[in-house]
Amino acid sequence: MINVTRPFLPPLEEYNAYTASIWERVWLTNNGPLVNQLEASLKQYLGMDHLLFLSNGTIALQIAIKALDLTGEIITTPFSYVATTSSIVWENCTPVFVDIDRSSLNINPALIEAAITEKTSAILATHVFGNPCDIDAIAQIARKHDLKVIYDAAHCFGTTYKGKSVFNYGDISTTSFHATKLFHTTEGGAVFTPSAQLHNKMAQLRNFGHITPETFGVAGINGKNSEFHAAMGLCNLKYIDDILADRKRVVDAYLQQLEGLNLTTIQTTPDSGFNYAYMPVVFENNAITMKVIKAMNEKDIYPRRYFYPCLSTLNYVNKYDTPVSMDISQRIICLPVYHAMPQEIIDQVCSIIEETIS
Repeated sequence: MINVTRPFLPPLEEYNAYTASIWERVWLTNNGPLVNQLEASLKQYLGMDHLLFLSNGTIALQIAIKALDLTGEIITTPFSYVATTSSIVWENCTPVFVDIDRSSLNINPALIEAAITEKTSAILATHVFGNPCDIDAIAQIARKHDLKVIYDAAHCFGTTYKGKSVFNYGDISTTSFHATKLFHTTEGGAVFTPSAQLHNKMAQLRNFGHITPETFGVAGINGKNSEFHAAMGLCNLKYIDDILADRKRVVDAYLQQLEGLNLTTIQTTPDSGFNYAYMPVVFENNAITMKVIKAMNEKDIYPRRYFYPCLSTLNYVNKYDTPVSMDISQRIICLPVYHAMPQEIIDQVCSIIEETIS
């Protein structure tokens, strides 16, 4: 079976060395030494001053919304994973959907201002497939209307914008370290912020609101992660440059073989460094898309309909007209991409696509 991705696993003996140290200390969670080591290593690798390792990427979004004291309406994208919208609803805010740009698949900044009302408190945008949003345009709109900016950067490990990690932008950026991600800790996530004050507040929020063992500053939750997850992250971080390079090899091979066929992919943002985390392709119509999926499934290959359905169709949100997102979500799939993926699988996937759509 060939799935849309396959988690990278480090050499078992390297992971076992970390777990042996956990056994020696009998310190399993609650801000242990491996968690602190992973945070320090990530700061160094990413060039960040403030980040917190969390239990998952959804908690990261919820903590970001809570830390910024957001209320009322949050402008967001209809083209993302459901956690982006659900986190807004979970925190008792109202998602307001703004349609996407047809080329980048990110939220269209030209449509944001028309959606702003007196109830708007923030913009929560997703860097889709690791492709940065129009960060400068969003920042300009946010400054003009005194809005906060959160970036759902779940796909963005290794992505840069203007020479810096894309996690540097916005009031808060969030990411996922789920097993399906390019860099993973089995389960996990993180928040990033340029603000020391916000960092300290989010540190309290992830740990029940503790300031000291006996004093509390805010109403917090349990967003911590364990030593075992940190151990996986520390192992995987040693191989991240190789993982990034090999993802580029796979995606470049796809692009070369699919060139000239009746399909499109995303247009990457200028001044950005793409991380090749995903290989999205958009077909001519929904019927062809489903035909391609069926043909692949018959060969035990399982691409993914990222992102389907369009989030503006969810039954717990207000309805908005998002025609571009509705259209793209009917015609897009992500092809299998993972570290050390053999060329023959790329050849097979491309052959199925060519035979099906020609």
